Amino acid sequence: MKLVCFGDSITARTEGYDRPLLTLKLKEKLRGNWEVINAGVPGNNTYDALQRIEKDVIIHNPDLVTVLFGANDAAFHKMIQLQDYKRNLTDIVKMITPRKTILISPSPVDESLQHARTNAVLRQYTDSVKEVSVATGSYYIDLFSNMVGLQNLSDILLGLRNDGLHFGERGYDYLSDEIYKKLQIIMKGWYSK
Repeated sequence: MKLVCFGDSITARTEGYDRPLLTLKLKEKLRGNWEVINAGVPGNNTYDALQRIEKDVIIHNPDLVTVLFGANDAAFHKMIQLQDYKRNLTDIVKMITPRKTILISPSPVDESLQHARTNAVLRQYTDSVKEVSVATGSYYIDLFSNMVGLQNLSDILLGLRNDGLHFGERGYDYLSDEIYKKLQIIMKGWYSK
């Protein structure tokens, strides 16, 4: 099985390792016959994603693709309007196909450290991801809602940059657990048919 993780810096960050930490964590959990390809590029938004989807995702002929964009789309200094974000995500799902796509909402931020995004705005982008998932029939992980109420959210978001946005090791443990659980559900559904 081949999994491509498509996203921005949340997908791409190494946090001091020699490879993206999300990839390492997923490989630990998945074991066996899984190839995990990281297609994260820091600073990317959904427009950038559409520009590189062919060469970074489609070319690999993946079985499944996680799609995690939104932190840059929702940033005040380069905000992508919600209707454009939704259209871009819809186009991404169509190119990958809904059966292979796991849309992941943006994560919340620690507002005491992060000044380019707020959780109120990120909630709107999360709602848009869910709407695209429902409309296209793709899979969905509501990372924002699952994380925002955690008592230790600031610890989970504490990474090397300490900016309230980019995860540290705990954040990648959490994100990879969420993806792993979704993959288990998907695979069970596929093999029970």
